[in-house]
Amino acid sequence: MRFTLRQLQVFVAVAQQESVSRAAGLLNLSQSAASTSITELERQSSCQLFDRAGKRLSLNAMGKQLLPQAVALLDQAKEIEDLLNGKSGFGSLAVGATLTIGNYLATLLIGSFMQRHPESQVKLHVQNTANIVQQVAHYEIDLGLIEGDCSHPDIEVQSWVEDELVVFCAPQHPLAARGQATMEALAHEAWILREQGSGTRLTFDQAMRHHRSTLNIRLELEHTEAIKRAVESGLGIGCISRLALRDAFRRGSLVAVETPDLDLARQFYFIWHKQKYQTSAMREFLELCRAFTAGVQRSDEIVLPTIA
Repeated sequence: MRFTLRQLQVFVAVAQQESVSRAAGLLNLSQSAASTSITELERQSSCQLFDRAGKRLSLNAMGKQLLPQAVALLDQAKEIEDLLNGKSGFGSLAVGATLTIGNYLATLLIGSFMQRHPESQVKLHVQNTANIVQQVAHYEIDLGLIEGDCSHPDIEVQSWVEDELVVFCAPQHPLAARGQATMEALAHEAWILREQGSGTRLTFDQAMRHHRSTLNIRLELEHTEAIKRAVESGLGIGCISRLALRDAFRRGSLVAVETPDLDLARQFYFIWHKQKYQTSAMREFLELCRAFTAGVQRSDEIVLPTIA
């Protein structure tokens, strides 16, 4: 065999970072050592794997073919190493989660997973749907838990549990006393919404596409908690997952505004790269997620620790 696992590790890092220097830093190598590793891999195989434009490297057709196989081989090698070291095979796991899932479900799931497998090393990346999809597509994380649609051709998508957005306001807002609102009434309100690229915003925009009213969007924020605080302060009304609002509704600090004219239902999904080798940790974590929501019709029915 003319290549080493270390050469493949450097190749994957360079492919993901599109830079030898950044890949070297990631692997605690000198830049010259990382560059030599790539040069040797290409020389030994008589194949060029990258197109070079200045300091930027991008995979060519052969490199794109090699990447998923190299990632899979490294994942399997890590499982073998863990097994030989007396571990259960549940080594490392990198999970990406969108904000609603990351803030309210993923930490509990990862905590449960690590209690079962205390030797495991888990990383959680909480970002919006667009960023999680890109990280999965580039093999930067093992799997994603997302709340927006994904149509990337290289990514496997599986339904997890239903979710629903809800319009909400502060208790002193005029809509709070009414309990519901027509599209005409909503068109006159100031809105505080998630940013473009988030699954929550995508669902909201899709629900509004059949209505011609132009909304007054006062603020676009990247965090659900910031939206809740802004609405509580009377800056406008918002629309996020019922799951994220359960405790606020219970306390009475925020009030739901039902909107019969809007379809705000959506789905939570699992995603992973179609060519990604499914490690034992990935399979176990997915089973844990499914068991966690078994028998639940909608995300806000999931039993969670109460926040005072």
